[in-house]
Formats: sequence, C-alpha cells, structure tokens
Amino acid sequence: MTRPVGHSTQLAVSDFIFEILDSVKDSAVVPLGSSFPSPYLFPLDKLGRFLAAAARHLDPLSTITDLPPGNDELRRQLSLRYLAHGASVSPGEIVITSGAMEGINLCLQAVTRPGDLIAIESPTFYAGLQASERLGLKVIEIPTHPREGISLTALEDALRHHPIKACLFMLNFANPTGSLVPDERRRALVELLDRHDVPLIEDDVYAELHFGPHAPLCSKAVDPNGRVMHVSSFSKCLAPGYRIGWIAAGRYATLIQRQKLSTSLATTVPVQIAMADYLKQGGYENHLRHLRRSLAAQEAMLVEAVEAHFPEGTRLARPQGGYFLWLELPRTVDALLLHRQALEQGISIAPGPIFSAKREFGHCIRLNFGHPVDERLRAAVATLARLASTPQG
Repeated sequence: MTRPVGHSTQLAVSDFIFEILDSVKDSAVVPLGSSFPSPYLFPLDKLGRFLAAAARHLDPLSTITDLPPGNDELRRQLSLRYLAHGASVSPGEIVITSGAMEGINLCLQAVTRPGDLIAIESPTFYAGLQASERLGLKVIEIPTHPREGISLTALEDALRHHPIKACLFMLNFANPTGSLVPDERRRALVELLDRHDVPLIEDDVYAELHFGPHAPLCSKAVDPNGRVMHVSSFSKCLAPGYRIGWIAAGRYATLIQRQKLSTSLATTVPVQIAMADYLKQGGYENHLRHLRRSLAAQEAMLVEAVEAHFPEGTRLARPQGGYFLWLELPRTVDALLLHRQALEQGISIAPGPIFSAKREFGHCIRLNFGHPVDERLRAAVATLARLASTPQG
C-alpha cells in the first residue's frame, strides 16, 4: 500500500532543480533540461502591440474593476474557450492569476491546512512538490503509466486508507512523462473523487499542445458537482513571460478569489486587457496550429536522435502532445551524476529523482523537445548518449 511521505528527501535535490533553472538562462547551454519551450515559437511581436495599446488606452477605473476575480472580457473569452471544448464554465467561476503556479498555490491554500495530506502523481512536476513543501503538506505518491497516466486502482486504495484532502494531478501531456489520461479513465477519475468528496486540482498548462486533430477531453466537461479546480495559463502555448493564468474554480471560486486578494491582490491589469483583446480579435487558433505542427516535428526528430545514439535498454514512450520526452535508461545509469556530467559539457537535462518526493526514478531523465532540433542539439544528444553509455564510477 502506498504511504504518505514528507519532504525531507526532496530538500536533498533542490540544488539540482536550481542548477537546471540557472542553466536555462545561459544561451550557451543546450536546454534539454528546460521546462520551457523556445520563446521564438510565440507571436511576441503581435502580443506586444496589443499590450502597448492596452497600456496607452487604459481606463483608470480598470485598476479597480479588474481586481480579482479579474478582467471581465478576459474571463468571458476563457469561458467561450471552455464552451468550445464541451465544458460549461461561467465567467463568474474563473479567477485570473499570475501564472498557473500561483493558481496551484491558491487552490492548495483554499482546501488544505499545514499537516494535511494530498495525493500527487509519481513522477510529478517538481514545482508541485515545492509548493506542497512550502505549505507544510504531506504527500502520497500515486504511480502513473507513461502512456495512460494515473493508476486509478492505486488512487482508490489510497483514498480508502488515508485522509486525503486534495489531489494535484496533470492529466494532459504530463510533466515529466508526457502521459495523457484517456477519456474513459478521466471520467472514472472524476467520479471516484466525487464519491470520496475530494477536490481535484488539475494543472493543465499543456492541453492546447495536442498533436492529433482533437483536444483531450476537458475535465470540467465531466465535473457535474464543481469539485475540479482547473488551472491553466498562456505561458506554454502563447505568451511566455506575461504570467497570465487562471482557475476555473467551480464551487471553490469565492474562496479562491479571497485567497488571491489576501496574497498577491491582483494580476497586472494592462496584460489582462491585452490578452483579452488578442483572444477577441482572432489569430489564436492559427497560432496554435503552427505551434502544434512545430512541436510534433521536433518530437519526431528528437526521438530519432535518441534512438540512433542511446544505449541498448533505453526505453521511451512517445507523447501525443506537450514537449517532454521521458527516458528510462539502463539501471546502471545514475541520472543525478549524468546531470552533473552533462552540465560540464554544456548540456542540461532533468534527472528523474527531482520528480519524486522519495527520490525515485534514479535511472530516468526528462528531455525537452520544445526547441528546434538543429545540429547543435543533435550533437548534444550524441554526447549525452555517450555519457550514459560510459561506466559511472
């Protein structure tokens, strides 16, 4: 049976996390370990014009009226996007945040108290681990499948035996595995949590980055009782650096709005207006089509390079969206040591143990295909494969 853990083991890998974040800032380092796609994939010039117009024509009253839950037009545009994905989400339950990370923190603060237990995926995005640690929460890790995501059997067992206050899951193209929870399993997950009266905090920043013709099923479309707090942002699909996120908060909307007011007070008003105007005037869908094609092509090229160079016994599951590739290397490979060796060669990777409170996945790594697969990156993959193939001592 899965057991709760604290965060003392996670503290030991914090240095690795900050090393990866620092390496992202260095253009000389090949960003295979980055959590961000290439900024050149986004229409930043066009967005800049909307932002300039929003600042130039700013209504002084908007500095008050656009306090939480946020700009009315932006929330209306987001509501329309939910409707296009089969979910009825009123603008009144949407709270604008400063990125998805603030949204996750607000959701956790709304439904937990220090010492409470939450369920997370294993492996999971390290920022969720850091957020729960900062809030004094205990975590219970639920195993996931690289293709189908969270194990419902393990989750149901954990819910029966532990006082879980919330689940923090990434169901669409999860970071780090790239897994996608199929529609029927998603419905079963929401129904399971509904029966146990446990809220789902869904970190869903990659849903727009699907490679197939259709978006994944929206969890809010199968959430009749408002227990899903759907967190997303534009940072990964449109506007990196603008820090515009949101929560479709369901029954928790008023509570989260109050949490927002008592912590960061508000999200930058001109940026909210600019994003609303961009969505209203069109072009977003065209941008997304180009972005998806670019990421799908880059994924295929990175997989080809990995399969050509990495040692026998390397396993990977090809994602259907997002921009992460999860590699299971031979068990003789120490991913943390490989991370150090790669950095010495000017290459960043994300080692598996930073995605687990228990420091599991010691022979796994996450690679980013959100950057163009050029000769420099191909050479980096070959170097990384050579390091992984060399006996470590």
